[in-house]
Amino acid sequence: MIKHIAHFAILIPDYDAALRFFTSIGFECLEDTQLEEGKRWVRVAPKGSQTEILLAKAATKNQLQTVGKQGGGRVWLFLETDDFEADYSLLKKAGVKFEEQPRTEAYGRVVVWNDPWGNRWDLIQRT
Repeated sequence: MIKHIAHFAILIPDYDAALRFFTSIGFECLEDTQLEEGKRWVRVAPKGSQTEILLAKAATKNQLQTVGKQGGGRVWLFLETDDFEADYSLLKKAGVKFEEQPRTEAYGRVVVWNDPWGNRWDLIQRT
């Protein structure tokens, strides 16, 4: 029986820069294992999260062109918080680019932001 999504991959251009970014926004480095040919198995996640992000270094021309575009221009990554203002401040301190001011929707408080590679994220606190 399938239990849950264990992890998904985000293409990044550099492991160390990605690790610095994700730890700056409160994620934990769960694993950083050297593999063959300069590859690494790097997993990060917010503390206590059941789903992890695998940081996958882009290696081919196609992968490099896809960095920051995996969502096809849509928000495709969603961070749920129980303290919107604190986490919004943390993201601001980390220097993320916000596309808008925080807003309140029927489903909760939300703001759209971009990671350093251009992936579009929501920070959301559900009502």
